[in-house]
Order: sequence, then C-alpha cells, then structure tokens
Amino acid sequence: MTAAITTHAPVASRWRQYLVLTKPRVVQLIVFCAVIGMLLAEPGWPRLALALPAAAGIWLVASAAAAFNCLVEQAIDRKMARTAWRPTAKGTLSSTQALVFSALLGGAGSALLYWAVNPLTMWLTFATFVGYAVVYTVVLKPLTPQNIVIGGASGAMPPVLGWAAMRNDVGPEALALCLIIFLWTPPHFWALALYRVEDYRRSGLPMLPVTHGSDFTRLNVLLYTLVLFASTLLPFIIGMSGWLYLAAAVVLGLWFIAYGWLLWRDYSDALARKTFRFSIWHLSLLFAALLADHYLLAWLQ
Repeated sequence: MTAAITTHAPVASRWRQYLVLTKPRVVQLIVFCAVIGMLLAEPGWPRLALALPAAAGIWLVASAAAAFNCLVEQAIDRKMARTAWRPTAKGTLSSTQALVFSALLGGAGSALLYWAVNPLTMWLTFATFVGYAVVYTVVLKPLTPQNIVIGGASGAMPPVLGWAAMRNDVGPEALALCLIIFLWTPPHFWALALYRVEDYRRSGLPMLPVTHGSDFTRLNVLLYTLVLFASTLLPFIIGMSGWLYLAAAVVLGLWFIAYGWLLWRDYSDALARKTFRFSIWHLSLLFAALLADHYLLAWLQ
C-alpha cells in the first residue's frame, strides 16, 4: 500500500498543479454568469442539450485563457505574494507544459461549442479568449493603469455567451448584463489593488494605486459604484425583470456605494478587503435575484 501511495502521489500532485493553472474560483464565476445568461434567454427551463455542452465549452476555453495568463505572467507572478505559489511561477510546470495544456483546453472547448452548440457562441468565446489572454494580459495590463477598465470588456462577456448559446443571437438583454459586469469590474479589482499595492509595485504593473495613488483610486471606486448602480437598474427599465430584482438591485447597489464612500473617506486595508469580498457577493446575489425574478414572472404568467 505504501508503494502504491508513493507511486501515485506525484501524479495526483501534477494534476493539482494543472488545475491551479485554470484559476478554478475565477472560472466558476465566469461559468456562473454564462449559465445565468442561458437561463434568462429561455422563458422556461433551458434546453439541456444546448446548456450542458455550452457550459462545458465555456469552462474549457475560460480555463485555457487562465492557463495562458499564468504562462505569460510567470515572471510577474514570482514577484507577488498573491501569485508566487502558482506552478508556472515556481517552475514546477514548464512554459511548454502550460502552453500545450492551454491549447488542448482551448481547442477542445472551441470544438465542443462549434459542433454541439452553434458557431456564433464558439466565435464569441474565442474572441473573449483573445481579448483576455492577448489584448488584456499581453498588451493592456503592462501598458496602462486603465487596463482593468478596457480589459473588463472581455470579462463581461459570459452572459452574452450564455445568451448566444440558447438563442444563436445577441439581444439587448444580454448586452445589459454585459454592461453591468463591465462597470462592476473596476471597483472590484481596484479594491483588491489598494491593499495589494506593494505587490503590484514590485511587479512593475501600472495599476491605478501605483501610478495615481490611493486617494485617486478610492475616488474612482466610489464613482464606479455610482455608475454601476445606475446600470443595474437597466434590466427593470427594459422590462427584462420585475420588482423583486429591482428591490435587490437597489439594496445591493446602495450597500456597495456605502462601501465605496467609507473607503474614500476613511481608508484601511481591512476595509478594502471587505469591499473586495462584498463585490463578489454583490454580483452573485444580483444575478441570483435576476434569475429568481425571471422564474417568478414566468410562473405568474
């Protein structure tokens, strides 16, 4: 038994390293938002024959983008406490291994989306991969402190992908969801960057707290929470949702604004951490409320 454990442990460890490359927590949120788009695109329960391969394909391509990001940023990751443990940063997985792994995941996911879902979803997902892995990671992130804002467009695409998978088109409802995530991204990441500023300074990345200071960044967080609040009202305004969602959007939006206000007026690393954590809950609960409202309206009708 001891010999068997010794033999298989390195294999299990190697697979865990590959799993780390896919950034599971980030990808889970991406797939969650895509599934929300799928569910909202259908008046009743979605067609599983489309929804399951769509979710799997988006998961594979998103994981490929995460692995490619780890490959490109391995030198930067080594300088940051938050990322120094990644296998590419530690050197436990080589650049070739990470590249092949990313290519296999991306190829498998694209093929699944093209043949089992529809070509539009495949091309939109591929464009999202290019936007995140190449345009954002390679070009924007090391070039401008507005990298999060501009690059947020690719991160906002999951609901559009889910919608396209079900309807084979991109409607205004999907674009409204995309806008919400696009405007949510800057205050979410800047809250993290505020208490990780020394990490980003060592990495050489021009994140906003490094280039423009804490005060300017905190003001931007507050301003974005205000604009985000307005955007979260769009689903109700365009008739996509009802009063249940509106109530949740108002409560969650005002709560996020309160965090932004406190962060601006009286900064602390602990408060920045709380703001970052709340931002994740904000998006998750907002979309959960949208989904609950959607099925409530369908049931009432």
